[in-house]
Amino acid sequence: MTNATITVDFDKLYQDVQCYSDTIYRFNGVWDGPNPLLPVVPLFLVQLTVAVLATRLLIIAFRPFNQPPFVAEILTGIILGPSVLGKLSFFSNFLFPPYYLPVLEPMAHYSLVYYALLTGLQMDIRAMYRTGTQAKHIAVAGIFIPMIIGSSSYFTIEDHVTAESPTKLGAFFWGSALTVTGFSVLSKVLDRQKILHTEIGKIAVASALLSDLASWFFLALGLAITGDKTTNLIWIVLSTCAVVLLCGFYVRPALSWIVKNTPEGQGYSEFYLCSVITGVGLLGVITDACGTHPLIGALVFGLIIPDEVLESVLVDRLKDVVNGIFMPVFFVACGLRADLNKVEASWIKVALIIILASSAKIVSALTISFLHDLPTKEAVAVGVLTNTKSTLALAILEIGLTQKALTQESFSVMVVAILVMTMVVTPATMLYRPTKNMTPYKRRTIQKAKSDEELRILACIYDVRNVPSIINLLEVSNSTQKSPITVFALHLVELIGRASAMLVVHSAGGSGPRNPSYLEERTEQILAAFENYKLQSEGVDTQVMTASSAYATMDEDICSIAKDKRAAFIMLPFHKQQTLDGDMEDINPTARNVNESVMENAPCSVGILIDRGLTDSQNRARSIAMLFFGGSDDREALAYAWRMAEHPETSLTVVRFISGQDTEEEEWDPLAFEDRDQVTIEIDSKSHGLLDDEFLNKFKIATVNDSSISFSELMLNDEEETVNAIKDMDGDNHDLYIVGKGRGVTSPLTVGLADWCDCPELGPIGDLLVTSEFKSVFSVLVVQQYHKPSVPRDGSVRSAGTISQRKDMEFRPSLSETETFEPYASFRKTNFLTMN
Repeated sequence: MTNATITVDFDKLYQDVQCYSDTIYRFNGVWDGPNPLLPVVPLFLVQLTVAVLATRLLIIAFRPFNQPPFVAEILTGIILGPSVLGKLSFFSNFLFPPYYLPVLEPMAHYSLVYYALLTGLQMDIRAMYRTGTQAKHIAVAGIFIPMIIGSSSYFTIEDHVTAESPTKLGAFFWGSALTVTGFSVLSKVLDRQKILHTEIGKIAVASALLSDLASWFFLALGLAITGDKTTNLIWIVLSTCAVVLLCGFYVRPALSWIVKNTPEGQGYSEFYLCSVITGVGLLGVITDACGTHPLIGALVFGLIIPDEVLESVLVDRLKDVVNGIFMPVFFVACGLRADLNKVEASWIKVALIIILASSAKIVSALTISFLHDLPTKEAVAVGVLTNTKSTLALAILEIGLTQKALTQESFSVMVVAILVMTMVVTPATMLYRPTKNMTPYKRRTIQKAKSDEELRILACIYDVRNVPSIINLLEVSNSTQKSPITVFALHLVELIGRASAMLVVHSAGGSGPRNPSYLEERTEQILAAFENYKLQSEGVDTQVMTASSAYATMDEDICSIAKDKRAAFIMLPFHKQQTLDGDMEDINPTARNVNESVMENAPCSVGILIDRGLTDSQNRARSIAMLFFGGSDDREALAYAWRMAEHPETSLTVVRFISGQDTEEEEWDPLAFEDRDQVTIEIDSKSHGLLDDEFLNKFKIATVNDSSISFSELMLNDEEETVNAIKDMDGDNHDLYIVGKGRGVTSPLTVGLADWCDCPELGPIGDLLVTSEFKSVFSVLVVQQYHKPSVPRDGSVRSAGTISQRKDMEFRPSLSETETFEPYASFRKTNFLTMN
């Protein structure tokens, strides 16, 4: 009998082994045993339900505090974990037993894969080309300084780490987590707090994009350096880079070919979408085989999707499922691993570490502030804003823990630090107030603008086809060195695909990307058109911007930018366009709601520009007709027409419509005419008439010797004669009609037209010019004057625009007060009572 030598591995002998039931589900329900949650599937479904419900409840609870959902998601994991409810043995043993963690973990990492896909779909790498130097420097400093501070502070917790211990790599994961700035989370916070379009908001968002990209690189690098010791780090990096290049040079063109061969308007089939989603998993397996993680493959796949519509469809299909159902499982898994009860360091030390971690981004911004003359207050604000974290920071820590680079104690401390840093951002945005421009914002109307000062116009653009008509109108606005015009061209882009809510200011002369996207091509066309207008005009300065936002909040962005730029006039394109047969068809129905909201809340005067074929004729407006019925809107329209009339190649015809004697003596109810969109402005009709006469007299006196300007009065009885008179003007071949919207004006010449308005935002006369059949081609500008908000008086009906007209009346003289004027003999007054 031979003696056999038995080798015993005592290290493995004393290890804890987790065992769990391999029962998937019951066949006989509760009759098989007292615990219905013992099988895998029922328990997981209950865990999923608890995670989703707890997350939703916390999100609702934190909504009054304007906290991002990320805060509620982290707290949900901590509360359901051993730090809070996990202390209760009944809760932990019944709902989250430790032997079921291997079931929860795969689902958590599966959720991360599709979170990475969504991140890639919503991340616009091309935006890096448009990032300013200041934001780039802040981003670079916000990457290296937090990495240094995070790596150094790690050893204050893990003070027992030695050079030989593998947990020294935890310093890299701590530092990587601090470099993260949640781009999407920060954009939503700034947008909700209405500071996204401020200078600080733009710098913070631009630097956040670069920080996010660097953090993904650190994640891939961390996975490589914490792999198997026998694995060659160089081969991991080279093989992963090869996969990325293969996707960029071969997979993306293949997807582009499929997109181009998809019939327009047909959409993408379920088979095609499922194939794309399946490709995410396949690429994740390949990157995992290379030695990194499926996360990297999913991120790369999202980045190479070539079509904005396809991006939007994928995001719409996946976003609610991934963020609403899958990701709560990941946060619960992180909460189960974070046990604050096992933090051996004193809470004073923990508090100091959190303060040190929170100061990393602030120190970065302050360091760069000395190079770019950024005020200290604004630098601190940028640093606090870029402290916003996202799921990526938690994913870096969780992967560091599973790779055994982090201990449970260091993982728990950094989770708390991430939670605190993100929670502080929203209160900081409420306390932060951008530096106010010391230049007073007084010139909110064209009527109040002086002839020797700058006129600021915000020209909104929904599509490239709006540009020619807008530039044609700007060209006749008479810009001179004495009376310059500054145009802010705002390209409005709906949030689809990987676009993010942000404002980008473009500069002329740049080379642009080598392979521009469709959106970038449109932006380049707009930029070139306004640059050409600037070069060919005198006294003109232009600035082109792109604002990406949802249509529901687009009006808020327009009003905010107009106020920030101190614009006196907002120019909006009409939502309809003339077809070849002369009809007006909707080209962007959603823009109508945006236009109406802007007109209700604008901080300055507003005009809606309608093109009825003038742009297609390649002609510039040279003959202008201004139809004057009375009221503040008409006075504003006449003030703009007056400015245009000073152009040497422009002629102006002003026609004042007056009600006949038989109707003029009747008493009209001020509430008889109500705008469908706004409450009627109650202004005494006599005051209206006095203000109209006073302004018209100023206009007549100042232009008495100008042969290019003619003035006439039409005395009519009712709206039928008004319609006939306007239609008879079609034979004069005017290129541009300028009319007021007519708010608060009750006239027998227009009151009947208001009931038949197809587009109430244009007013009765503007709607008539747009919807009626005219033989000539022309443009129409409908003007609404800005009114200061005032408190309604008792017993009166007033809108937000009500104002004391006479107090704020300020005329725009074209001649100096020392000049003398001829009598009014040259002006014609004609009665057209017999006009058919």
